[in-house]
Amino acid sequence: QVQLVESGGGLVQPGGSLRLSCAGSGIIFSINHMAWYRQAPGKQRELVATITRIGSTNYADSVKGRFTISRDNAKNTVFLQMNSLKLEDAAVYYCNQWPARQNYWGQGTQVTVSS
Repeated sequence: QVQLVESGGGLVQPGGSLRLSCAGSGIIFSINHMAWYRQAPGKQRELVATITRIGSTNYADSVKGRFTISRDNAKNTVFLQMNSLKLEDAAVYYCNQWPARQNYWGQGTQVTVSS
């Protein structure tokens, strides 16, 4: 059974940084395409960043140049480094395969951006 556990969220001021982590069990990140998604209140969940099994990355236009997705194969963990955070980045952030598997969603980690 696959379990994805996100952590690292919190309250940050605009312009600040956070580093999110996603630890997985029952799935090997290095042989799967993985991604970070986010869902803000009243909005649909959206794709934020992807990392392929060979390490290629891609980003939503809204976060390009500010966010960096990476992976630690030894720890089976995916990260999302978020810099220069904006008010509109506030959301619950989730990791999942890419494309997402419905039964893999975890509880997510809340990111609040507020002055």
